[in-house]
Amino acid sequence: MARAIANYIILFLLLVLAQVLIFNHILLFGVAAPVVFIYFVIRLGMSVRFNTLITIAFLMGVCVDICSDTPGMNTLACTVMAAVKKPVLLAYTQRDEGFEEITPCISSLGIWIYSKYMITMTLIYCLLYFCIEFFAVAAFWQVMLMTMASTLLSYVLLLGIDGLIMRKRSGLA
Repeated sequence: MARAIANYIILFLLLVLAQVLIFNHILLFGVAAPVVFIYFVIRLGMSVRFNTLITIAFLMGVCVDICSDTPGMNTLACTVMAAVKKPVLLAYTQRDEGFEEITPCISSLGIWIYSKYMITMTLIYCLLYFCIEFFAVAAFWQVMLMTMASTLLSYVLLLGIDGLIMRKRSGLA
């Protein structure tokens, strides 16, 4: 148990550092901003209590906001994303006895369900973030373009991160 907690703490720190030091400085074609730190919230197991999940998401958003000089935008988007995590996953899966023991990943959900879940969660985060950033009806199409492009780019990066983590856990790396 202590080893699992240590692994989660290391993953938390690595994702926040990667977001702040690398991915915050990338804007592909002027519209696609990669977001990788949300992988931590997306990947947490369904057995994590709601209050704990919201607190973790809040702390992760605050860490990125402090280092990125974005006043609460990541915090709000990440916290809302965490709040809808369970209903989103329930929309794509059947609730059975083992639902609370699921850790969302390709091996537990399958590529199709996991992809839909991950895209939806990333879309929720990006839409909220860009709506807060622009906060204007006149920028509707720009918000939609940035949301879709960032969601797609982030999804591809998150699948890559998931592949690296699963490969390491299975002992292939």
